[in-house]
Amino acid sequence: MEQIIRTPQDLTYLSWSKIRNSSGTAGSFLKSQEDTAGGRVYYKLSDYDPYHGIIGHESVNEIIVDRLLTLLDIPHLSYQLIHADIIVDQKPIRTWLCSSLNFRERGERKEALDSYYDSHKLAGESPLAFCIRNGWTEYIYRMLLVDYLILNRDKHGANIEVLINRYRKTVRLAPLFDHGVSFYCRTPDDAALAQEDPMADKPVQCFVGSRSAWDNLHLIPPGQFPVVHSLREADRAVLLDGLDDAVSSYRLDRTWEMIWRRWQAYETLRNQR
Repeated sequence: MEQIIRTPQDLTYLSWSKIRNSSGTAGSFLKSQEDTAGGRVYYKLSDYDPYHGIIGHESVNEIIVDRLLTLLDIPHLSYQLIHADIIVDQKPIRTWLCSSLNFRERGERKEALDSYYDSHKLAGESPLAFCIRNGWTEYIYRMLLVDYLILNRDKHGANIEVLINRYRKTVRLAPLFDHGVSFYCRTPDDAALAQEDPMADKPVQCFVGSRSAWDNLHLIPPGQFPVVHSLREADRAVLLDGLDDAVSSYRLDRTWEMIWRRWQAYETLRNQR
């Protein structure tokens, strides 16, 4: 699958809503879907304002994190970045949006982790302890690492999904997905970007941890840091290739700076413990 489609596609037939039945979980961003010969496709817009139009960069963030997880060798949902013409609120818009395929296997149903936890937890059991008891330790530790590297603000209990197959009697966690609300997602332009500290420990949502992505790294016991491929400075070219048509070069530079400096901080922590 071609990861970036630069030629504008006519997607004006799609209907956009904040709520839809999908392989992911309904959230605050406008979403759509369609059934194709290759299966169901899910679409998501960057942050949209009814007056200003598309004002966010979350779709590009999804592609960068997709590539980052591939480099780190962490299972995840893959995304495609599409340049497209759409209609929202009866207004034509040309924008960049992202798409993904259904990650559920035949016979599986989804349930948000927070809901599943409420139904199956032991008395006094924390979400982290619950996940460890269910055999999801490596998944959770990898997630905490990724969310620190990208400053993911949005790993609430519905952005981690439990996939249940009642015929096979299997329960598994869905591949990591939904990383748009990361990096400098609330910084609108390059002038504001210049004031940002890539190491700032901004408040995050983390169902299994705390409001600090840095503190959440310390939930990983010494000697149990997740097995991932090492990040290298040369990986910058892979992560950012072809994205300067969608966002400014300065935003891409600052995004790489965040990833690389946070990776170095993580390596220092891992080696010290």
